[in-house]
Amino acid sequence: MARGPDGKGGGAGFSLADQLFNAESAGALAQEASALPGFDPGRFLDFVLPRFQGLGVHARLAVLADGLEAQLPSDFRAMAEALEAMLPEPLDPARKDDDFGRFIHAVHGVLAARHGIEHPERALDLLHAATQRFSMEYAIRPFLNRWPDLVLARMQDWACDPHYHVRRLVSEGTRPKLPWGIGISLDPRAPLPLLDLLQADDTRFVTRSVANHLNDLGKTHPEAVLDRLSAWRDAGTQEPRERDWIARHALRTAVKRGEPGALALLGYHPDIALSARLEIPPALRIGEVLDIAATLESPERAPVLVDYRLRFARPKGSAEKVFKLKAAELAPGKPLTLGKRHRMKGDATTFRLHPGPHAVILQVNGRDVAEADFTLLA
Repeated sequence: MARGPDGKGGGAGFSLADQLFNAESAGALAQEASALPGFDPGRFLDFVLPRFQGLGVHARLAVLADGLEAQLPSDFRAMAEALEAMLPEPLDPARKDDDFGRFIHAVHGVLAARHGIEHPERALDLLHAATQRFSMEYAIRPFLNRWPDLVLARMQDWACDPHYHVRRLVSEGTRPKLPWGIGISLDPRAPLPLLDLLQADDTRFVTRSVANHLNDLGKTHPEAVLDRLSAWRDAGTQEPRERDWIARHALRTAVKRGEPGALALLGYHPDIALSARLEIPPALRIGEVLDIAATLESPERAPVLVDYRLRFARPKGSAEKVFKLKAAELAPGKPLTLGKRHRMKGDATTFRLHPGPHAVILQVNGRDVAEADFTLLA
């Protein structure tokens, strides 16, 4: 389950905020800060720990920032120097993925954004250092809004930085729709030249961010995404398997929407000749399993991306949601049979079910090829 900035989610009683910010992690931060002349770890912990109670992730970060700030120089340049001095060793630059660092070090970004907005050059130096310990994707966005040309110019250098966490920040920090990040006023197409420098990166941590960035952009500028992916394919600068992975990941939302251009770029053409049969039970109750059986036949060989949409009854009309079924290849004279057991959960927290007429729509390469109705009973 996705967790919001309040740190909730993941089951009853689970608190991401408690997992990330607690006596142990705050103590580790205090130990790092104790390298600074005159810093009192006990005073810091006495300030922050009682204030954690009941707060979410971002609120606890603010408390940590308050606690550090109380013992740091008020002049931002001196503050930045102290914050850099207390940083631990950078994350291993030889790693390729899944090395996120510790969320506790996001506090450096909080203080950079809080006190450094009028000192952008020095603040960007701090973020460059800090992102090698934990991503500064949230902290960079106020600077993008206030100093867009300066930040984009700096990112031109960062896109070639030896440390892959710095390179990733270029893509992740400029994402048009960064989850839980503040909005940025930048033209969403402005970072595309930076992505040109990153798309052939040899680190999946970076290229995943590039793909997520393009997926965001595709929600408002789909043609720009298709143009870029086509240009990268033609340039041949990325290893083919990684290039194809980036394209699939970047176009995942467009594929769900059945956008012809996205499907065609991935090799799935909507105009293939085929026949389809879809079988489902006529009725079932909330909480039971919907058995979906589909058979596809074609006189030609063709790759197919098969999805299904559920049309739900709602108090005011209806709603639809797309689900993946299978990527496969049709061959003449060989029917493709697919099945899926879809539980109609009555206790889902994100989508409440209502009794009434429902439907399954089978979608092949973005085209609706079969539909069947069923009744959902209470």
